[in-house]
Amino acid sequence: MDGAPEIVSTIAELRARLSPSRKAGGRIGLVPTMGALHEGHLSLVRETKARRALTVVSVFVNPAQFGPKEDFTRYPRTLESDCAKLTGLADVVFTPSVSEMYPDGFATRIEVGGPALGLESDFRPHFFSGVATVVTKLLLAVMTDEATFGEKDYQQLLVIRHLVADLRLPLEIVAGRTVREPDGLAMSSRNAYLSADERLRALALSRALLAARETFEQGERDAARLVDCARATLHMTPGVRLDYLELRDAESLAELHGRVTRPAVMAVAAFVGSTRLIDNQVLAP
Repeated sequence: MDGAPEIVSTIAELRARLSPSRKAGGRIGLVPTMGALHEGHLSLVRETKARRALTVVSVFVNPAQFGPKEDFTRYPRTLESDCAKLTGLADVVFTPSVSEMYPDGFATRIEVGGPALGLESDFRPHFFSGVATVVTKLLLAVMTDEATFGEKDYQQLLVIRHLVADLRLPLEIVAGRTVREPDGLAMSSRNAYLSADERLRALALSRALLAARETFEQGERDAARLVDCARATLHMTPGVRLDYLELRDAESLAELHGRVTRPAVMAVAAFVGSTRLIDNQVLAP
C-alpha cells in the first residue's frame, strides 16, 4: 500500500531502521500509544509529521500500568486497523511484544514523585511507575528528538515532562490538544466499551468541566466554588460514579485553595458503568 508505514517489532530492528536518518541529521519524533487509534491519536501523529520529523508510532499495551483488576486482557487491540489509519502519516510503527519490552529477569521500575502524587495515583498507585518505566524504555529505544503526548491525559503529560527534566534526557516533550467528539466527549480508546446509554451518561464529564469553565469566564475565582459548580453539574446525571474532581495548579498539580490567580486545571475521573473515563479543562486567568 502506497505510504504504508514500515512495521518493526524489536528494538534492534527499530534502531537499524532509524540509523540512516539519525546519521543524516534528520529529526525523529515519537508518538507512544497503546493502539486502538482514534482521531485524538492521529492528531498527535499529524503534529509530529508537520514538524518534518521522521515519525515513529509505538503500539504497545503496557501490562506494567494495569492493576490486577483492570482491563489489560480486554483492552482493544486493533493493529491492522491502526496501521491502515497511519498510512501516509507515520513512517515506522513499532509493535514490540511484552517479552521484547520486559524480557525474563527484567527487574527495573522508575518511580516518579511530584506531579505523580494524588489524583490518578490515589486510585491507581501502580500506574505512573508503569507509565514512567515503559515511556523511558520507548524514548531510549527510539533515541528520539521529540515525543508527543495528548493533554487529555494531563497528569501523565506532566509526569513525563518531569521525568525527562529530572533525567536530563536530550529530547523535547510536545503536548497535543484534547480532541473531542462533536458533542464534547473527549476521545478515548475506552469509549468503545460504552453502551449507547452509557455513552450519553459519559457526557456528564465534559458538561461538568464546561460549566466550571463558563463560571470561571464569568469572573468566579474561588477554587471551592468552581469545584462545587462542576460537581453539581456532574451529579445531575445518574449512573456516574466519581473517583475525583479537583482543581489543581496547571504546572505542578499542587492543590489549590482560595482565589485562583494562576493557570489551573480541573481534572475529573469517573466510572460510567464499568468504564473509567478521565477528562480535564485548563482554566487560565
